[in-house]
Amino acid sequence: MRLRVDWRAAVALVGTVLTYLAVPLAVPLALAVADSLPALADGVGAFLAADDVVPFLATILLTLVTGTALRRLDPASEVGTREGFLMVALSWLVVPVLGSVPFLLTAYGVPGLTVGYETTLRQPANALFESTSGFTTTGATVLGEISIERHTRALMLWRQLIQWLGGMGIVVLAVAVLPELSVGGAQLLEAEAPGPSIEKLAPRVRETARRLWLLYAGITAAEILLLYAVHLAGLAPNMTAYNAVAHGLTTMPTGGFSPEARSIEAFSAVAQWVIVPFMFAAGVNFALFYAAATGRARRLVSNPEFRTYLGVIVGLTALTSVLLFTDPLLSEPLDTPSGFVVVGNDAEGSLRHAAFQVVSLTNSTGYSSMDFTAWSGTRQYVLVFAMLIGGSAGSTGGGIKVVRWIVVAKLIRRELYTAVHPEAVEPIRLGDRVLDDRTVRGILGFTMLYLILFFAAALFIAVDASRVGLDLSTVEVVTASIATIGNIGPGLGVVGPMGSYTAFPATTKLLMVGLMWIGRLEILPVLVLLTRSYWQS
Repeated sequence: MRLRVDWRAAVALVGTVLTYLAVPLAVPLALAVADSLPALADGVGAFLAADDVVPFLATILLTLVTGTALRRLDPASEVGTREGFLMVALSWLVVPVLGSVPFLLTAYGVPGLTVGYETTLRQPANALFESTSGFTTTGATVLGEISIERHTRALMLWRQLIQWLGGMGIVVLAVAVLPELSVGGAQLLEAEAPGPSIEKLAPRVRETARRLWLLYAGITAAEILLLYAVHLAGLAPNMTAYNAVAHGLTTMPTGGFSPEARSIEAFSAVAQWVIVPFMFAAGVNFALFYAAATGRARRLVSNPEFRTYLGVIVGLTALTSVLLFTDPLLSEPLDTPSGFVVVGNDAEGSLRHAAFQVVSLTNSTGYSSMDFTAWSGTRQYVLVFAMLIGGSAGSTGGGIKVVRWIVVAKLIRRELYTAVHPEAVEPIRLGDRVLDDRTVRGILGFTMLYLILFFAAALFIAVDASRVGLDLSTVEVVTASIATIGNIGPGLGVVGPMGSYTAFPATTKLLMVGLMWIGRLEILPVLVLLTRSYWQS
């Protein structure tokens, strides 16, 4: 028996990813420098004492040193499936750890240079939670309303940017731009890809990764421009250029972080309507967008997963809008940042808030246009159901994924049919494709593992909360577990869209960090590392 995994190659490739993490870190650094330029009038010392300049400089230096040190392990010329699993899992662990450094340095201050200030990010568990939530595009936060408002624009931009980086995948990005990851890139993409498989858009894996990221960046840019155009037209006064960029960076990755404490409730109805179709698009397989862009639009409308995803969104939106329209609790004016609104007995308001919440929670974006914890029970149950669905395979959406539910439903139908007709051979089809038993078993196994982990995590959260005297309802425990393993973000009650995860003990937050990590990598690439057969053969 001997070790069959070239761990040195995997770790060296992680070092390559870390080295290039310095590039996105330069974006918030540039904003920090721009915002601190007025301090130069008081001297260089005052400029360096600005909250963000030194923390981001220090983080860039740390990523370069750490990445270079790991790269010296000398990667092998070829990366196999085992090394791919290890490299992807480690990357999604190490990158959020380094991503939390700006939060910690800003909160604590750099000795002799910056002072820091009191914030929930002073606790290492909170900083790691926020960073992991960002990179995994979960959108769960430990920043309350007051805490968000006291942080600088540069730190909030980093919080938005890490979601955009994590949306399409940091390893997919690395394969797209780094020549050293071209060999073995197929294994890396397969280990990181959201959904049962990733569709090749070009003969070369590197070109596939590039096209995926170009689509992703192009749709993001379109949303930013449209949001800012709405602002220039006077239809969304507080959707400034900064807010347009911030929300563009967190819509397409289905992230949900917002620099506004009240999420999208802070903006006008027009801005909310603009964001809805982009959230919907983020839950669609990006390979279908590529097909449509290259003259094969029929693939989009004929795809069974897309039709099911669209049908679920339309059905749940119609049901929720009717329930909101008839909700007596929402028939009085609500005081929101965008003005007094009435949802009950208001057709446009009911439809808008229903569509916004259903799309956001179905594909795990996590934005909210109002505090849906104020809804009565039946309306909330629809949202909990939406949380379990997920986006499409090959999208940035989290959750179980629509395609898996389709296969599970077809499997149940086949079992019922063969119970009546034992001699019948009934293959499971997905469009024109016949799924082999291995694929079906994999989908069924993933779904069962997902539900088992969800229930086990909910039990741990309940017990740990009781240990520290935190009083949580069953709904709060259940939705907190769904929201983290499904990379959704908000739940109900204390973890609602206007709440935060601050109250949970550090042990629960660390568990949730693990849930977000496992959920983003879709369980198997992580759990396989815990088996003996992976390491030895």
